[in-house]
Formats: sequence, structure tokens, C-alpha cells
Amino acid sequence: MTTPDPIAPELSVPPDLILTSAQRALLHEVASRNDRDHGADFLGMVLSGSVARGMATERSDLDVYVVHAQETGRSTTRSPAVDEIPTTLADLEDVSPFASEGWWYRWSFAYAVTLLDRTGGRIEPVVARLAAVDADEQRQILLDHDRLDGWVNYAYRSLKSDRDGRRREARLDAVESIPWLLDVVFTLEGRVRPYHKYLPWELREHPLPHWPGEDLLRLLDATMDGDPAALRETYARVRERCLAHDAASGSTVLQDQVDDWGVELEIFG
Repeated sequence: MTTPDPIAPELSVPPDLILTSAQRALLHEVASRNDRDHGADFLGMVLSGSVARGMATERSDLDVYVVHAQETGRSTTRSPAVDEIPTTLADLEDVSPFASEGWWYRWSFAYAVTLLDRTGGRIEPVVARLAAVDADEQRQILLDHDRLDGWVNYAYRSLKSDRDGRRREARLDAVESIPWLLDVVFTLEGRVRPYHKYLPWELREHPLPHWPGEDLLRLLDATMDGDPAALRETYARVRERCLAHDAASGSTVLQDQVDDWGVELEIFG
């Protein structure tokens, strides 16, 4: 439960959100201007970016989603102090699937702060939904979009190149495997993969239930060096999580996907 901080009409700011006086004034100006220009069609404001997550520096701006009932004809405006991003409630509630243009923006709502909601409580739940991956999406990402098989493929190719003495090629495939791996890891936890800038922060502040953050960062660092031991340890951990996911869902779909590699999996041993 947050204590309202009336920096602008109806705006509520969590007490632990750090804002400068200039930032408070900017939020007041954005809210007041949209209230004046759009009236009842102005439904809410959501603060994203480094400021919302407590990672702001002296160069950080405010990233503000302004929610309207219908299209306003306005586009995103950017300045060194504030990025104002207009959207509609319908657009927020229309959750963009993996690999679509809108997918890239979904993590921007992770740990965002709802400053204003005139919808009777519809904004905050949809913000949380945008940063989550449900069971149907998990299957689509891991299997239909081949993120699990793709990661195994790049790790396998890296290990083959290392075995054959092609170190540069091994490093290249190891590095290429990392985005696929992060999609797998976070999807299995029901979360959208964070932007790289925020990865260590999220692992520290919002730990993955089944994968200690320091272990993951250590393996990522070693993978970027093309370390075959890191790829093998990562494979064992991924397989363990896939088996656990299958057991929880009463299926063997992820295990079957990996086991389709047959004897080629011996290289991970």
C-alpha cells in the first residue's frame, strides 16, 4: 500500500521512489497538460525507465507512458529530461506476442510504477501482465519459436568448434547463444527477458526462483569467453529446469525437444 504524494492532481507516488524536485515538476506538468488537453480521455500515467527502478544517474530522463481512452494523433516526444509515450488502454491490453514488434517494449513495463489510474484499477494489472509470460506463451517461445532448440544448437556448435581447435568460431557461437539462453531462462520462470542494461539489477533485486543470479552472471561471462565448461554446466542447469517444467505441466515436451538431438548430446557430457 503506497502513500499518495500529491505532486499533481490524482498522482500517487510510492514513498521509496526517488525523484528530484525538477522531476516532480515535470510529472506535474505532463499530468496537468494531458488533463487539460484530453479531459476524461486521459486515463493514466505509468513511469518506466531507470528512475522507476532506482537506477537513475544524473543523466537519466523520465520515461512516462501516458494512457488515453483513444488515439490522440500524438507521437512519442523525447527530450533530455522526459520521454512522453502516448498509448491507449486498448493497446496495453492487446498483449504483443513474442517476436512481434511490440514484444520488445514489454519489458519496459517490468517494475514500472503506475502513477495515475482513472480506469477503476485496470492499468496496474495490465502493466504486470505485459512483463509476465503465461503458460501458452512459454510453449510458443520455447518450442514454436525454437528458443530452446536454438540455444542447444549454438551451444553444440560452439563445443564442436572447441573440440576441433577452432577457438574463434567457438567463441562466436558461444556469444551468439546468449540471447537464446536468456529467453529460455526467463521464459521458464514466467518472465520477459530484461534489457541487458537491467539484467544484473533484476537478478539482484528480483532473483529468479530457480537460478541464483551470481551463478547465471558467472556462466554468461565465461560463455562470452567461449569456455566449454560453462556451456556444459549451463546445459545441465537448463535441462534440469526443463524437466522440472515438464513435471509441473504433466508433459515431456521440453525433454523431448532436447532429446531429439540423440547421440549429439554426448558432447555436453
